[in-house]
Amino acid sequence: MAVLDQLTSQRAIDLENKYGAHNYHPLPVVLNKGEGVFVWDVEGKKYYDFLSAYSAVNQGHCHPKIVGAMVNQAQTLTLTSRAFYNDMLGKFEKFACEFFGFEKLLPMNTGAEAVETALKLCRKWAYEVKGIDENKAEIIVCENNFHGRTTTIISFSNDSVARENFGPYTEGFIKIEYDNLDALEGALKSNPNVAGFLVEPIQGEAGVYVPSEGYLRKAKALCKQYNVLFIADEVQTGIARTGKLLAVHHENVTPDVLILGKAISGGVYPVSAVLANNNIMNVIKPGNHGSTFGGNPIAAAVAMAALEVVRDEDLANKAYEIGELFRSELNKYITSSNIVKLVRGKGLLNAIVIDNEEDSDTAWNICLALRDNGLLAKPTHGNIIRFAPPLVMTKDQLLDCVSIITKTLKPFED
Repeated sequence: MAVLDQLTSQRAIDLENKYGAHNYHPLPVVLNKGEGVFVWDVEGKKYYDFLSAYSAVNQGHCHPKIVGAMVNQAQTLTLTSRAFYNDMLGKFEKFACEFFGFEKLLPMNTGAEAVETALKLCRKWAYEVKGIDENKAEIIVCENNFHGRTTTIISFSNDSVARENFGPYTEGFIKIEYDNLDALEGALKSNPNVAGFLVEPIQGEAGVYVPSEGYLRKAKALCKQYNVLFIADEVQTGIARTGKLLAVHHENVTPDVLILGKAISGGVYPVSAVLANNNIMNVIKPGNHGSTFGGNPIAAAVAMAALEVVRDEDLANKAYEIGELFRSELNKYITSSNIVKLVRGKGLLNAIVIDNEEDSDTAWNICLALRDNGLLAKPTHGNIIRFAPPLVMTKDQLLDCVSIITKTLKPFED
């Protein structure tokens, strides 16, 4: 361990390149410490974290309450599997159901697992409750979605990098344009075998695309009209990120099935969950679904602490207020910018669109320059830079970050 502790950044990168699968293209920075809104690299340089592990670290890095809950539970009982009861899972299920307003919770570990769980739940409900003929159920999804990278999920992705050479693909999905109610109604009206509509309230990985006002509310109404489950993937948008506890709350929508992950643990431990009411969740019987680690005592303790932090520190309102300030300040810069076309988002889930082609390296080079100036962000889809800092950020810190961003952008102006 003493040798590993003395790694330089380049040595750490070289080790990953030699011994690790090359399934990511990280920004060249090697981190070994985090606290609140800051992270440090192995040489001791300090950065603002403007990605929050893709919104997993909403509560800030190494929040003492969350870490304390993990340590305390780890010293008592870590794992029983679901072969036995443990004294933490029921407490977590009750807490989370009351916190989000549902009757049942099914615990898993990762976001992709939770999406897969929701898909299975939807199909089983379709056959046993709605009465669709077995193996005929279909689920509507949106183009440019990102729900994970399992075999089933990439089957309804249109990301060629995620899909290529991983077929054959799973059938049973109908793709429609995002933020298009006519397309949704057309798919619902023309196909009696539709069981559910899986949607991100904001498409994060696609570039922080915020749908038109009323889209989610009207989509939920259409699903109700056609007896179809409205499934909200809030893995990235949930847990206060967008200025509400859930992004669907901006339109007062309650999904039939809610998918959570990432910040439900504050980035401390892999935890995810699917929530629904009894009329849906009760179709799941022993042996239908499970996970060795899903619902383990550490996960339960960590998730309860993480949600308490969101509530007690009023992180949803903080995200709303700081997010309004962020977009306002960046829009001032954009009025005279030749390199940034626009800023969009809700709360503290935002992105800037670089006025360049998707296959250009400009956004990547801007992120390298941001790193050099003490702020970490990452491009998505070539010319979009996503900004999602921890929600514990203060107004003064936010303004400091805006200053770093605008200072970094200026040399890239035409």
